Amino acid sequence: MPNAQHLPALIGALVSANSRLVRVAATATGSEESPAVWRTLGVLRDLGPLRLGELARVSRVTQPTMTKLVNALEERRWVRRTADPDDGRALRVAAEPLGLAALDAWREELTAAIAPLFPELDSADLAALERTVAVLEAGLDRADASVGRSKEHE
Repeated sequence: MPNAQHLPALIGALVSANSRLVRVAATATGSEESPAVWRTLGVLRDLGPLRLGELARVSRVTQPTMTKLVNALEERRWVRRTADPDDGRALRVAAEPLGLAALDAWREELTAAIAPLFPELDSADLAALERTVAVLEAGLDRADASVGRSKEHE
């Protein structure tokens, strides 16, 4: 039975498996959309409106790259820039309903592409996955809260 000493290796395996899962699913959908688009919309959904520099940092891209991405998303009406209530000189980027709908549709497409790869899952496996998701979300919510943000921030 694993113990706390095994946690770093287990978390590493989860991150690796998740990356692989997303890569396989994205390939199966045939989507040519940049993963950065979905990552950016996901960050904005999870953390709420962010300044461009903060969005770039969280998304792990340069500010010029994020500026270009936000400009393209703004043209599609998937995001909008709004005044920062904490600093009238600054702007925040927020996800728009069209962008969130596109993100939801993409995730449904990913799910439809990847679910058939797991036909052997029984009720115990499904319960284990549900528990794993709950544990991961709780830890990630704590991480969001530690930087003063949470899903409830929206």
